[in-house]
Amino acid sequence: MSKEFEIAREFEVDATPEQVWQSFTTGTGGWLWPMDAPEPREGGKGPFGSTVTVWDPPRRYTNRVTEVEGIAQQTLNQLDYTIEPREGGRRSWVRYVHSGIFVEDWDNQYDGANRHTDFYLHTLREYLTYFAPRPVSFATLNGPEASTAADALTAVVPALGLAENTAEGTTVEVQGPERRLFHAVVDYRNPYFLGLRTDDALIRFFGRNHWGAPVGISVHDFAPGADAKVNEAAWQEWLNAVYA
Repeated sequence: MSKEFEIAREFEVDATPEQVWQSFTTGTGGWLWPMDAPEPREGGKGPFGSTVTVWDPPRRYTNRVTEVEGIAQQTLNQLDYTIEPREGGRRSWVRYVHSGIFVEDWDNQYDGANRHTDFYLHTLREYLTYFAPRPVSFATLNGPEASTAADALTAVVPALGLAENTAEGTTVEVQGPERRLFHAVVDYRNPYFLGLRTDDALIRFFGRNHWGAPVGISVHDFAPGADAKVNEAAWQEWLNAVYA
């Protein structure tokens, strides 16, 4: 049954309005995933077949699409970003609103979108605070069928060498692909998601098993010469081994 939804968040971040604007329009690979930049005008083409309905840099940007490409569960999607300067323009206040229509499995779709929003916007703030405007190499991958089990994400924690009680803000030694050890800060952790921040990367673990999909990983690598294909292959092998 079709039903409208709206997910709204407000926050402040230690970045200028221009930096925040860039992250929403041309720098999405640093915190979400790479998208084609919108045409810089009202009526222009936006990502995923959308149309730019508001273009007022660096204050407000809105795009809207019906019949969302590749998403059968939605018939309408709108993203609205409002940015205001704080502290003389050194910081920014941001309002993010994601709205639209889910056409089936509404409760599950909304719960997934709502929880993902918090993780993505946290990753945005990490990107703006530690990495922007460095170029990014982005890789994303999904686990095997076994990673769709209800408790699948819990297997990631010991595989990384983390303790069950490792809290957000803790600096840890992590065991990654090929048993390689590296240091990272646990910048986000709850039963649905896990975020690691290194000096050169944001590594995100998505417990999409909670919504019937495989566990996923995204790697935002800001190191000079980073190779997305190498990162994808390495972490895919690691993830497959977790659920072998």
